[in-house]
Amino acid sequence: MTADDLRVFLDGDVEDGEKVLKEHSRDTSLFYVQPQMVVYPKSTTDIKQLIKYVSEPKNKGASLTARAGGTDMTGGPLSESIVMNFTRYLNLFDVYPEKMEAWVAPGVYYRDFEKETDKYGIELPTYPASKSICALGGMVMNNSGGEKTLRYGQTRKYVKSMNMILADGNTYQIKKLSKVELEEKKKQQNFEGEIYTKLSKLITENLEVIDQNKPKVSKNSAGYYLWDVYNKETGEFDLTQLFCGSQGTLGILEGAQLRLVKKKEHQRLVVLNFKDWRALPEVVNDLLPVEPEGLEVFDDATLKLGIRFMPKVAKRVGEPLWRFALRFWPEAILGLKMFGLPKLVVLVQLAEDSEEELDKKTAQILATLKDNEVWPRVVKDLKDAEKYWIMRRESFRLLREKSIGKTAASLVEDFCVLPKDIPEFLPRAIALLKENGITATITGHAGSGNLHIIPLIDLKEAGMIEKLPRVASTFYDLVAEYHGSITAEHNDGILRTPYLGKMFSPEMLELFAQVKDICDPKGIFNPGKKVGGTLKYMAEHIKSNE
Repeated sequence: MTADDLRVFLDGDVEDGEKVLKEHSRDTSLFYVQPQMVVYPKSTTDIKQLIKYVSEPKNKGASLTARAGGTDMTGGPLSESIVMNFTRYLNLFDVYPEKMEAWVAPGVYYRDFEKETDKYGIELPTYPASKSICALGGMVMNNSGGEKTLRYGQTRKYVKSMNMILADGNTYQIKKLSKVELEEKKKQQNFEGEIYTKLSKLITENLEVIDQNKPKVSKNSAGYYLWDVYNKETGEFDLTQLFCGSQGTLGILEGAQLRLVKKKEHQRLVVLNFKDWRALPEVVNDLLPVEPEGLEVFDDATLKLGIRFMPKVAKRVGEPLWRFALRFWPEAILGLKMFGLPKLVVLVQLAEDSEEELDKKTAQILATLKDNEVWPRVVKDLKDAEKYWIMRRESFRLLREKSIGKTAASLVEDFCVLPKDIPEFLPRAIALLKENGITATITGHAGSGNLHIIPLIDLKEAGMIEKLPRVASTFYDLVAEYHGSITAEHNDGILRTPYLGKMFSPEMLELFAQVKDICDPKGIFNPGKKVGGTLKYMAEHIKSNE
């Protein structure tokens, strides 16, 4: 199989030059996996031709891996075979404000999509911290979440239908079916009918196993999401719940119909400064009834990072450095009152339809905090508030770009435990990393207990690469002890697929394998993710970011 072989029948671009292959050998994870070639499909016809090609017996071992923005932190879009990049051509979208819906191709950058939805005061609220560089295909196929997840949930909730190109090379619309519609699908004498027949049988016959393995936390992207496909009471069957978050392992996304929400006209930020983590769960639980749009948290290491690289942050805000620096005057005064920097900062994002409602909720928050050792600051100036959001959103990128001699490792960066367990869990987790010579920064979503611990690692240190899988294994044992999820929103990829047994029973893992076999019988879609990943492969492909 060569690039010239593909150029014969594809309209899109086929590239195998050193620069392109190197660019597609990385995402934002620890891994380096070089593809054989990169294809930029011009149409869905190209994708269907590729599926037909790699399915031929003479091309056994060939596979297709979809890629959009390349911001994945798990090695999800990395492959040794054919990588399809959708951003060059498959990047069209339509917004229907009267329906509060949009149709998006997988290569659409969220930043371009947001410019259009902003015109109508609507949005897809599940954008991640990487919203300036990520694409919609990745958001859908990773079931992304972000700073507004507390109010709005994850992307799966907003997928009304998906056009999926499946293993037979045909496009099928995936949407919620009634009991009657499901029975009609199962009567079809084609691949779609076979999938509905086999998947409905698998789920209905294994409801007890599926229910027993359902994560106890509010966010989860680990494994195949079988929990909300079948409604026992109504008989409805919704495969969007399975395909959304499947990392391109069951088929290729052609496009998605998305629900949108109306943006709240008025916003306010209440910044809470803590001396330690102990008061966090009580404060979070007290604030949840106020229904904030988001409850984001970052630690003092992230705060120091933002201060250290203030010129870069100021540039992102779009202000001269001197003016931006003056915005930190209130924080300087607060530091004197607290006798130092806060140990952690919680951003309580309020967004409502009126200033009166904001005032009411602000008063509720301040009243709730009066008996806690928390230093609040109400920020009404959106420019002033933006400095906090830039630090929160840009922390991982700053770490990756500015950590001299160390790598910001997406290793154990996306766990989720119940918020009440954070004060007990977190010291144990940090101690575990320190015992292995690893320091870390912490950001995340306090309202759901989904924290992002970003370890800083010297990958040139003797034995470090060999140590990392063992550290991750011990860390995930700890997550399992608290009945949490090893990945709330970043998904499995190369990074976490080998550890799914920490969360799920052998019976559940077997169900995942059967799902893969039903939808991808020849194993041509993004192999080694969700099913079939190994610690050996993971360890062999960890490489320095240098």
